[in-house]
Amino acid sequence: MNMKRILHVVKKEFLQLRRDKRMFGMLFIAPVLQLVLLGYAATVDVRNIPIVICDLDNTQQSRDLISHYTSSDYFTPVAYVDNINKIDYYLQSGRAGMAIIVPVHFGRDILAGRTPQLAVIADGSDSNTSGIGLSYASVIALNYARNIIVKRAEQFAVIKNANDLPQVTAQTRAWFNPELKSVNFMVPAVLVMVLMVITLTITSLAIVKEKENGTIEQIVVTPLHDLEFILGKMIPFTLIGIVEVFLVLFVSVYVFHVPLRGNVLTLVILSLLFVMVALGLGLFVSSISKTQQQATMTAQFFVMMPMLILSGFIFPIENMPKFFQYITYLVPVRYFMEIVRGIFLKGDGFADLWSQTLALFGIGVAVLSLSVYTFRRSLR
Repeated sequence: MNMKRILHVVKKEFLQLRRDKRMFGMLFIAPVLQLVLLGYAATVDVRNIPIVICDLDNTQQSRDLISHYTSSDYFTPVAYVDNINKIDYYLQSGRAGMAIIVPVHFGRDILAGRTPQLAVIADGSDSNTSGIGLSYASVIALNYARNIIVKRAEQFAVIKNANDLPQVTAQTRAWFNPELKSVNFMVPAVLVMVLMVITLTITSLAIVKEKENGTIEQIVVTPLHDLEFILGKMIPFTLIGIVEVFLVLFVSVYVFHVPLRGNVLTLVILSLLFVMVALGLGLFVSSISKTQQQATMTAQFFVMMPMLILSGFIFPIENMPKFFQYITYLVPVRYFMEIVRGIFLKGDGFADLWSQTLALFGIGVAVLSLSVYTFRRSLR
């Protein structure tokens, strides 16, 4: 293996990248744009759910209950109606996601010590928002009921202090993401996605482009060995992948203020390992593709999309059927997703991430070996 010949191939790749202005934008502008868009848009926090309120009682008690909903950050009233039949319009048109119905005699039942039934209707077409919204509505109703019990107990001197009421409290605490910000959970995952998309796509397109232009036949007849050509192709994209890591890391920390509790060097080393896996996948795609369009379609629909779905980025792995849970153990993105989130949020090091690192390394060796083998065969 001649290092001088490999360096000539590396130099050729950088010269091609410098001449292709569209490629420069794809490599360095597109990742930042994707991170910004997904960082702001990909959130599971539910706030300001539009609600329509139907108060059939119109008493002090019903208005007090409604104020508990309208004064919270979770709900935003868009309409007040006096007839249940008018609710359908707002839910059907999408102007409201939920409806609160206060029944007749609500205030009288409260004063009499009875338990009135409050009706809450949610638009189930968005199961995530409706489920969380119904939970918020239940909690607010429980808090309102508890306040009524406390006031009544004090009024009739049943107890001297509201704190004497028998109650059970839970001291809740969230570790690693105390404010439960979804951006802290999503942005590190976006780093994984961007790194995979860029390295895999660019590698496959760059090699297939040689086939389309006919230059790969000229390279084959030179003294350049297959492995030297492959290394010369992969080294530039490995370096670009590391630059992508620092670029996305900068945006994550200084734009989205995601805490980086782990070691930057650990993140870079393990990112380099994942970049090698992505490059191997790109090499494999290029070996079975004849055109850039075919390579793009293969990379997107047969490699990237299945891996993103099975990685836990969008859907929790625990919620998948057992069969697909077992398949996720073969997905390298799953392990790198756990690595990146562990370093960002938990401050994990190599000692904590050794199992994911070992699995990623094993998959990387297998993918690279298969890719090199199939690509060398495609050159002949």
